[in-house]
Amino acid sequence: MRKGHGLGPRDLFSGRVGGGGKIAYTVEMTRTALYSGTFDPLTYGHLDVIRQGAALFDRVVVAIGVHPGKSPWLTFEERRDVIAAACADLPATIEVAQFDGLAVAAARDAGACAILRGLRDATDFDYEMQMTGMNGAMAPDIKTVFLPAAPGLRHISGTLVRQIVALGGDVSAFAPPASVEALQRARQRREK
Repeated sequence: MRKGHGLGPRDLFSGRVGGGGKIAYTVEMTRTALYSGTFDPLTYGHLDVIRQGAALFDRVVVAIGVHPGKSPWLTFEERRDVIAAACADLPATIEVAQFDGLAVAAARDAGACAILRGLRDATDFDYEMQMTGMNGAMAPDIKTVFLPAAPGLRHISGTLVRQIVALGGDVSAFAPPASVEALQRARQRREK
């Protein structure tokens, strides 16, 4: 270390004693991202975004939006369990949380530095750019990371998956097995 200078980046990670007898410690930072949505149901498109996020971040918080005015097919507990089962093999820490306010507030509460957003097409991009601008105005320290959907998944939407299930169709090509099973149970509940 050169005389007259403070600790440099190498010194911070080497554990050397700096000027004035100060000891520099190694600090491991966990990079956390939040991925919010209703996940009613979790689709292969959602899972693709979570996988991409897990490759970029140490911890991904999948935040399930629960809003009083909406009546989802799957309960929060069912969605939480489906996400946990589908993400069990991912390399990052995946946590599932519930929120009922702004996604940017949920990101802050989770200690996230980024919000993950999946993009299927130009329509998604236009909407997500507006949301990014609003979130950036409210929380400039939390960045938005856009993750493009894999070409084979761009056509999948939760709304269409629910409609297919309601009409008795097979959605195994669009959603992981745990989602398909939960949707079948939900369909039976709705038919009673």
